[in-house]
Amino acid sequence: MVGRSRTIALVIATMTCAAMTGCAGSEKKPGAAVDHVTYVTAFGAAGRDAFVWIAAEKGYLRTAGIDVRIELGKATGENLKALTSGKAQFASLDLTGAMISTYARKSTGFKGFRAVLAVHQHTLVSIMSMEGSGITSPKGLEGRTVAAAANSVNQLLFPGYARLAGVDASKVSWVAVQPNQLGNSLASGKVDALSTFLIGRPTIEKATIAAKHKKVVVLPYSDYLPDLFGNALITTTDLTKRNPGLVKRFRDAMLKALEYTINHPDEAGALLHAKQPVTPADAASAEIKLMTPSVTAKEAGSKVGAIDRAHMARAIASLQKAGLIQPGVTPEDVVDFDVM
Repeated sequence: MVGRSRTIALVIATMTCAAMTGCAGSEKKPGAAVDHVTYVTAFGAAGRDAFVWIAAEKGYLRTAGIDVRIELGKATGENLKALTSGKAQFASLDLTGAMISTYARKSTGFKGFRAVLAVHQHTLVSIMSMEGSGITSPKGLEGRTVAAAANSVNQLLFPGYARLAGVDASKVSWVAVQPNQLGNSLASGKVDALSTFLIGRPTIEKATIAAKHKKVVVLPYSDYLPDLFGNALITTTDLTKRNPGLVKRFRDAMLKALEYTINHPDEAGALLHAKQPVTPADAASAEIKLMTPSVTAKEAGSKVGAIDRAHMARAIASLQKAGLIQPGVTPEDVVDFDVM
């Protein structure tokens, strides 16, 4: 009876451990060599990226046996290049943008990536204009100039958005602007609108109110493309095959940090400011609070970080319908479900 009871207890303990986030493989054995990796943020040092500094500061990565070097990202295309070249092992970037860059009909993009954690369950890409500009609907963008970061998902996704919204994309002019200059470009009147994430609204509006005493009008891409993912943690297929344990440990540490960040936005914003003084703590905190509904969206089955197969299939179908990616792409081409 004693032996049978111990066996049952072991089975229950094993099942409990498997059900817990990061229980298996999230910690490295004492004495094992530390893994050194480079991680690229999605877009500079914004609130949406605060969780990587939380992961480092709280010791989540150290406990996992990982030493991380954090580099500031420059948007989807540039972050993919960092992975392609081997300069980084992990990156946060817009998953939709990565899919378009890789699987567009004429793409010669980087096909060696896999997503292992969803940061945002919805795309946060949007158009923003100042009140009184006349841009109150997508159609109002025709004949106007729009600013965005170079090689970003904003431009990659726009043709599909325009097609579904009834906009002639050829009548819209794009200007490449550094991420930290987007708000000033709009406030100064150098451009008629800009495209950035919805959660960047506090920073953009701060600039327009200071310069023109005007708030911004927001046109979310999700009005016409509701099934797309936003940012995700990605790595290379080579690393998932060569060192799956490292990938799982990194993912688990980042998931823990993401959960902590959305539960402690003010602390995360203050830490980000301490590490990157150019980013105001209040703006970072506001951005974290704005992105939280997308992080905790029900499509993930109420599990932060999850990438549901059915949701990914809908995202692929949506991009194919918009004419942005080729037929034949499967969820397994985008996501490493073994790590998930």
